[in-house]
Amino acid sequence: MILVTGCNGFIGGNLVDALGKSTEQITGIDEEYLQEDDWETCLQATLDRVNARAIFHVGACSDTLEKNVEYMMVRNYEATKVIADWCLKNDRKLIYSSSAANFGTNGRYPSNLYGWSKYVAEGYVTKCGGIALRYFNVFGPKECNKGEMASFLYQAYFMRKKKQVVRIFPGQPRRDFIYVKDVISANLHALEHYNEIDAKWYEVSTGIATDFEKVLDTASISYEYFGEDVIPHGYQFYTCGNPKNWMPNWEPQYTLEKAIEEYLEFLDEKVVN
Repeated sequence: MILVTGCNGFIGGNLVDALGKSTEQITGIDEEYLQEDDWETCLQATLDRVNARAIFHVGACSDTLEKNVEYMMVRNYEATKVIADWCLKNDRKLIYSSSAANFGTNGRYPSNLYGWSKYVAEGYVTKCGGIALRYFNVFGPKECNKGEMASFLYQAYFMRKKKQVVRIFPGQPRRDFIYVKDVISANLHALEHYNEIDAKWYEVSTGIATDFEKVLDTASISYEYFGEDVIPHGYQFYTCGNPKNWMPNWEPQYTLEKAIEEYLEFLDEKVVN
């Protein structure tokens, strides 16, 4: 049995689909246990009942703008502690969905509440023997429920559909955009080679920083620029992964061009005009 938390979300949903192609039984949970006053006991009981040999802990508050400390830390840190403790006690595999937000704006420490919540949870997971995967800017199918946290490409696609003007910041900010299928392949690689990989964090990235102009040009989406006065204070102009921090013998398979082409075909098939 394999357990996926956050099974109804963007990455969790894709992971459940990929795992479903195997012969192993898959089960998923979302945040239903957090509705209970004694949610820790409820979560532990669920873990005992499922008794999975491996857990992909994907579920989290992914809103990087969330300001409610208790809401964020319960979902991203306290729940992770319960799961990590259970895996350590029962000698089970744990693969944790972390974030490149852990690098922050200075490349060393997080610069917002979301980043810190993932940073401390990641440290707890690896201390308990688990593997943490730091995702960079993920895009692809099933991100429709992420709202404002959906990828830049997804939002630009629907702005074009609505005949709205797509605007980007000047100064050519760049991001390490990675397709969700490569994120899933990293998770499956971590499970398959779990006993060969050190218990620490690894990057899931392309190792290439691409400006927003190239993404839109590749997608044939026209754009204009905001004025410099609307750029938020502390805005991160550059993110790029380092292949030296990838898991041994894993690398992404999708170029940005191939990923955008496939994703646009998916959106065109799924979206009703």
